[in-house]
Amino acid sequence: MKARLALLAATLITLAGCGLHPLYSGGASGPVATQLAQVTVASIPGKNGWLVHNNLVDRLRATGSAAPRYRLDVKLDDDIIGFGLRRNNQITRERRSLRARYQLTDMTTNGVVLDATVESDAGIDVVNSEYATIAAEQSALERLADDIADQIVARLALFAKRNGKPE
Repeated sequence: MKARLALLAATLITLAGCGLHPLYSGGASGPVATQLAQVTVASIPGKNGWLVHNNLVDRLRATGSAAPRYRLDVKLDDDIIGFGLRRNNQITRERRSLRARYQLTDMTTNGVVLDATVESDAGIDVVNSEYATIAAEQSALERLADDIADQIVARLALFAKRNGKPE
């Protein structure tokens, strides 16, 4: 029993000195959440843009609405590539990729403070039913939009953690 307690104590001491700190410390009133709430998301054209926009707004405004200091502009590139051919040249598999270039603009100085790109992709089985294939493509787009929004918000949170300073 003493050996287990000593091991537990050693583990806790090691974790305390590892240098990791919670990103969202302070919860909804913490510095990162407060700064994220100051980001307004510009509209993004298209169905894929609507999905990404809504996901971003949901994640950024979850803490309440502060006066916007930053504007987030996102440009999307949605692509579906067919591969895996049968003998009759029918496609058996598709790869859907969604790429987002985003810029965070400080509206007080009108300067771009963050400019980056994220990408996500998904594989889709092409089956004999056209309806099933279209439904799979739509489902993949929804997952990709969710993943893109997660990546962007994570990068914005790191930016906010550094007190608004780019890397």
